[in-house]
Amino acid sequence: MKILIGTDIVEVERIKQNIIKHENRFLNKIFTKSEIEYCENKNIQKFQSYAARFAGKEAIYKALSSYITEEYNWKDFEILKEENGRPIVTVHLKIENLEDIDISLSHCKEYAIAYVMAKFKE
Repeated sequence: MKILIGTDIVEVERIKQNIIKHENRFLNKIFTKSEIEYCENKNIQKFQSYAARFAGKEAIYKALSSYITEEYNWKDFEILKEENGRPIVTVHLKIENLEDIDISLSHCKEYAIAYVMAKFKE
């Protein structure tokens, strides 16, 4: 078994400005329809939710990058929530030997952070 990690932190304001400036083009490039629906339902905290998912996608890439062997895009990494609120990752790529992936997201008014652990079979 091999465990790889990835982490990322992002300023919420940077993501907010990209969303305001580029609107649907930015959102549709980075986020799946389900992710957009989730974040839009967060009302006042929607930008923090977008920022956390953006950081999550960066962290996922950092954990998986040495195993990615095909072209990918931002939507290949989808971050949703289980019924109990726990974030979950779906990878829409074939990643050889990927056994499990876990993610933790957190945010405050100014920053969002993500931490990812990927477990691979050897």
